[in-house]
Amino acid sequence: MKIEVWSDFVCPFCYIGKRRLENAMEKFPHKEQITLEYKSYQLDPTAEHIPGKNFYETFSELKGIPLEQVKTMNQQVGQQAASVGLTYNFDDMKYANTFDAHRVAKYAEEQGKGKEVTERFLHAYFAESELLSDYDTLIKLATEVGLDKEEVEHVLQSDKYRNKVNEDIDVARQIGVQGVPFFVFNEKYAVSGAQPPEVFEEVLTKVWEEEQEKPVLQSLNPKKSETSYCTDEGCDE
Repeated sequence: MKIEVWSDFVCPFCYIGKRRLENAMEKFPHKEQITLEYKSYQLDPTAEHIPGKNFYETFSELKGIPLEQVKTMNQQVGQQAASVGLTYNFDDMKYANTFDAHRVAKYAEEQGKGKEVTERFLHAYFAESELLSDYDTLIKLATEVGLDKEEVEHVLQSDKYRNKVNEDIDVARQIGVQGVPFFVFNEKYAVSGAQPPEVFEEVLTKVWEEEQEKPVLQSLNPKKSETSYCTDEGCDE
C-alpha cells in the first residue's frame, strides 16, 4: 500500500495528522507493506521571517485576526498536539518560508532519509523554535539525521529540487487539495485533515480490502467527522 502525504513543515495539523497516522499504522497488521511518501506543499509561498516580531504578531497582521484570538487558537491547537505526545512552543515560534526546507527534504528522500528529515524539521519548528528558512539551520538539522553537510550546502546554494517541489504543489492543485494534511492511498483514496487514529485505522483496513475494486479517487472522510486542517487562510478545527 502506498500512502502519499501532502504537508508543510509549518502546518500544526500536519504534524498532528502525521502522528495520528503513525499510531494507526502501528496497529495495522500489514504495516510492513506500507510505503509512505511525503509531498511538498506551501501554506504561504510568500512567507518571510520578520526579525523582532514573534509568530503571534506576524500571523495576526497577515490574517487580520486580533492578537488575543490568535493566541487562543494556538492554545487549542497545542492541546491537540499534546494529546498525541507533541509539544508546541508557539511563544517562540518563527514564521518562515519553507520552500528551501522542502528542497532539502527532496534531496533527503533520494538518500533514503526523507522520513527522518520530515520528522526532524517538524520537531525543530514546533518544539525547538528553529527558523526553517535559515540555511545554517537547515544544514544543521539535515546533518543531524545523517545527510552529507557539503551536499546539503550545494542543494541550498543552487536551484536543485526546485522543480520537484513545484511538481508536488502542482499535483496537489490538480487533484483538488485545498488544505493540508492531505493523504492519498494507492493514488485512489483520499483523506483530508488530521483525522483521529481510529479513522485512519478504518481507512487502512478499507483500502486494503477494496483497493482492487474502486479505481477512482474518493474521499474517505467520515460524513459527520470533525477534523482539523490548514489552508493559506490559516488553520481551523
